[in-house]
Amino acid sequence: MGTSRNVERRTILKAAGATAATLGLAATTGCGGGDGTSADGTVTIRYAWWGGEPRTIAIKKTIALFEKKYPKIKIKPEFTDYEAFWEKFQTQASGGNPPDVFQNAVGFLRKYDKRGVLMDLKTQADAGNLSLENFRNGVLANGQVDGKQIGIPVGANTMSLVIDLKAFEKAGVEAKFGWTWDEYFDALQTIQDKLKIAGDTGYFSIMYLYDLYLRQNGKAFFTDSDLGFTEDDVTQWWADGYKRVKSGLVADPKKIEQVKPKSGLSAGLAASEFTWDNFSIRYQGEGESDYGLAPIPTTDGKDTGQYLGSLMLSAFSGTKHPKEAAQFIDFMVHDPEVGKIMGYDRGILATTEQYDAFKPTDPNNKGVSAYEDEVAKAGVLGKITPHPSGADVIEAAFLRIGGEVAQGKTKPADAAKALFSEAKAAFAG
Repeated sequence: MGTSRNVERRTILKAAGATAATLGLAATTGCGGGDGTSADGTVTIRYAWWGGEPRTIAIKKTIALFEKKYPKIKIKPEFTDYEAFWEKFQTQASGGNPPDVFQNAVGFLRKYDKRGVLMDLKTQADAGNLSLENFRNGVLANGQVDGKQIGIPVGANTMSLVIDLKAFEKAGVEAKFGWTWDEYFDALQTIQDKLKIAGDTGYFSIMYLYDLYLRQNGKAFFTDSDLGFTEDDVTQWWADGYKRVKSGLVADPKKIEQVKPKSGLSAGLAASEFTWDNFSIRYQGEGESDYGLAPIPTTDGKDTGQYLGSLMLSAFSGTKHPKEAAQFIDFMVHDPEVGKIMGYDRGILATTEQYDAFKPTDPNNKGVSAYEDEVAKAGVLGKITPHPSGADVIEAAFLRIGGEVAQGKTKPADAAKALFSEAKAAFAG
């Protein structure tokens, strides 16, 4: 990447810090009854998110700033880990009582838009309560569905390859921008031969990585309403992956399970792992080596299939306080002080106001920022793949079924049939 285009640029690529992924917090209860307005005109709105303790500490600081600026609006926080968040949210949405404002992601937009849960925030932008200006690199489009703005990005990230820098250096292999999948697997073979460890922790169960591979080959994981690939396509993907498990190039899935919640990469079971770039903070805190961000392998030596994903804020369509909810979202995505407090916890800051205000000083945040800058400069970023209603269910199925293939419990062709069957049910739900 950049001038040297390799992973030796440690000042840029080094990942540091402790994991927040394993630090869960219990959810608080929602506001019961009423419309959240007190006798003196003070409005209370509920704000819910998922994430670890560092995120929660930072968000509570930003809430305090907002309440100081808007003394007549009080924020009631609700927070938990990812899985529990969506279990609770589904129950709340079904009961007509979701939070007024909540963290969201692309896999859930169409699902809850289809159910009438999400507010079209363009109406609040038109009313002057929310600005849709100054979003970086076209990321605002991630929150748009069928002409509606139902999510407002707070950060942006992209898929990356996290590598054990010491292992790659010791084996004498280099991750260059534009390298091919064949070159990637050849590098992992060299690592296996020289260091006697697996090259990868289990790439072929990651839906978003398979999406990149498909995009490199003129397809995509999803269309607007269906899967964008065939059973034969994914059968081949999983068959190739299973062969690499059997050969030892991909780590033994049983060993990967044994070290959880630690990553197989930071546990020393393999030399690389595909993940979102802003998740790279976990490895240095967990492992004993040095870790860095390396380029995504390609099919043609150029196109990585990458795009900017994002976490977003959405609002409940039935909120009693749409103006206040929009003002809160506006503050959270545009206020410079909020940007300084949140940093890159939820990805590279999405608006120019916050991006310019936060100057990363630690190696991890510098590395993530530099990685995204290099990917953007390479001109490979495309638009995000559409995610139809049911995408969240299919992502979980892809991970689970891919894991069954890795363990030899399910043959690739049978796994492909199972995935398509589950997808059909998810789309119909």
